[in-house]
Amino acid sequence: MNTDGNLIDRYHRAQLFFDARDYGEAARITRGLVDAEPGRLDLRLLLARALYHSAQLNRAEEELRLIVDRYPDESYARLMLGRTLERLGRQAEAAPHLRLAAALSGEPVDAPRRLASDSGES
Repeated sequence: MNTDGNLIDRYHRAQLFFDARDYGEAARITRGLVDAEPGRLDLRLLLARALYHSAQLNRAEEELRLIVDRYPDESYARLMLGRTLERLGRQAEAAPHLRLAAALSGEPVDAPRRLASDSGES
C-alpha cells in the first residue's frame, strides 16, 4: 500500500539519486512514482530528466511526448524533447520543438543553441 508519506519519501529518495547523478536509479524509483501518480507533471518531468541523463533516450522521448501531448505549453518538456531528438540524430524533428520551447519561454529562437554552445554541449 502506498501512503502519502511513503510516496513523499520515495520522491525525496529519487531526487537524492538524481542529484548524485545516479540517473538510472533515479529513473527506476521515479517510474514507480509516476505509475502511482500518473497525473503529476513534476514526477513525469523528473522521470524524463533521469531517463535523458541515463541515455535511455527512447524512453525519455516517450515520456516527453506524453507530457507535451497533455501540456502543450510546457516549454521545458518541449526543450527536453528537442534535445532528446537531437541526441537520437533526428534534428529535423527536434527543430520545431526547440523553436516552440524558445517561443513559450520568451527566449530568442536561437537561445537553445546559444545556451548549449555557451555551456560546452553539442
